[in-house]
Amino acid sequence: MDKEFLRTVNDWILDDPDAESAAKLQHWVDTNNELELKTSFSGFLQFGTAGLRGPVRPGPSGMNRAVVARTAAGIVAYMKARGLTAVVIGRDARHGSNEFAREAAEIFSGAGITTVVLSHPLPTPVLAFATNELGCDVGIMVTASHNPAQDNGLKVYLGGTVDSITYRGSQITSPTDSFIADEISKVVSARNLPRANNWNTVDDHLLENYISQTGQLAKNPATLKIVYTAMHGVGKETLLAVFKKSGFDLPILVEAQAEPHPDFPTVAFPNPEEPGAMDLAIVMAQKTNADLVIATDPDADRCAVAVMDPKVGWRILHGDELGAVFAHVISQKNPKGVFANSIVSSTIVKKIAEKHAIKFQETLTGFKWISKIPNLSFGYEEALGYCIDPLTVNDKDGISAAIFIAQIASDLAREGKTIQDLLDEIWSMYGYHATEQISIRVKEISQVKELLNSLRNAPPRQIAGREVRVIEDLSQPKDGLPPTDGLRMWLEGSIRVIIRPSGTEPKLKCYIEVIEKNKEIAEEILKQLRPSLKELLS
Repeated sequence: MDKEFLRTVNDWILDDPDAESAAKLQHWVDTNNELELKTSFSGFLQFGTAGLRGPVRPGPSGMNRAVVARTAAGIVAYMKARGLTAVVIGRDARHGSNEFAREAAEIFSGAGITTVVLSHPLPTPVLAFATNELGCDVGIMVTASHNPAQDNGLKVYLGGTVDSITYRGSQITSPTDSFIADEISKVVSARNLPRANNWNTVDDHLLENYISQTGQLAKNPATLKIVYTAMHGVGKETLLAVFKKSGFDLPILVEAQAEPHPDFPTVAFPNPEEPGAMDLAIVMAQKTNADLVIATDPDADRCAVAVMDPKVGWRILHGDELGAVFAHVISQKNPKGVFANSIVSSTIVKKIAEKHAIKFQETLTGFKWISKIPNLSFGYEEALGYCIDPLTVNDKDGISAAIFIAQIASDLAREGKTIQDLLDEIWSMYGYHATEQISIRVKEISQVKELLNSLRNAPPRQIAGREVRVIEDLSQPKDGLPPTDGLRMWLEGSIRVIIRPSGTEPKLKCYIEVIEKNKEIAEEILKQLRPSLKELLS
């Protein structure tokens, strides 16, 4: 191996505060394991608008105590330059989450920052709530959300108005990420950073406040059989407490997935969007003759719903379908404020907002953008993220979405209707909006950029025999949105296709929307588009 590279590795080993990580690196050096070393030293784990996210492994390219320490020190420098003085830290139950939360707490408290730590693994929405409830300037959540088991990360929230951006307990956006990344790059040592353990631990009073406020979203429960899966994450205890507070019967648990487990043993990917992830819940619904299935992802900031469709049996609602249901109900109950969704979501919410004279705004993908909309009353993105109660949690919240859909199902049941019946009514009013996402997983994130650039250089003229009439390069936007990596295409016949990279995984994502009066026609068009789009993206 190159001598300069080995010197870099040895310097990191000497500075690593975690003896176990240092020993693993040393073993790779001693056994001349260049593959593992190159993987661990392929650049410092990128700090972006979601914070950090990557595989748990030693070295600068992985999630480990040394990387967390340097990142925390960078955030400290960012805070001190702006007079920010307080941080709250939460964690999920993934591999390393407890150690990473403690590492961050030691660095923040050692730097003289008032530091508060949530007492046990809790959902990400509780951390977002805590940032505002405790009046903290910064919130840090140790989580990789719905990523595979080998990953972990840090999600960063700001509490107030910083650099002229009003955050109010929401995720950081550009240029904040680059400011923090610049400070992290200046940190030359993890071992020599000052540390302390004089942080405070939050008692259950804060969680009770979240449960009480979220429970108010449902005030008139019906007797329903609801199956719930926590997907091996941290959602169960909080969700059950919210249901109890609201007066609902407790959901039927999918026991095999009810308790936190960092290996997510019953699912290939712990994401309700992934095929097969909700199979156990649907089997439970069939056995118990349930009325509804609810799932939250591992950190419980996303919510998925399955319903009994008389035509096809149990099926999982698309994120856009659930977004349409929420928007329709909120527009009738509380037609105030602003509705918002991301550019890759369906256009249905905009139409619902216009019908009820509610202001609407489109944003870039991610709740880091949706939550910045002033006077937001409802926001959603098709990837199962819903902000039902922005005053309580200014971020996506799977717990509040779960209790709200339970109340909607209750109200419908009293009328002898189901959520599927409500969807049919919405489509009859606005036309059937068929949406679908195609994901192409690759080995390296760099491959995603290569695929996108090849499409820019040689854009398609036809897809599945349909003329491509307009192509917009989202990196050079013309509609007032900030630039982002991706392409938006309009095909003949009211068809929209958006292609963009995943923000958190090595995936290329393609979002399709087909609008027709007739559902069967729309679904047939989707069927025709799928193979051509998969070929285009491969």
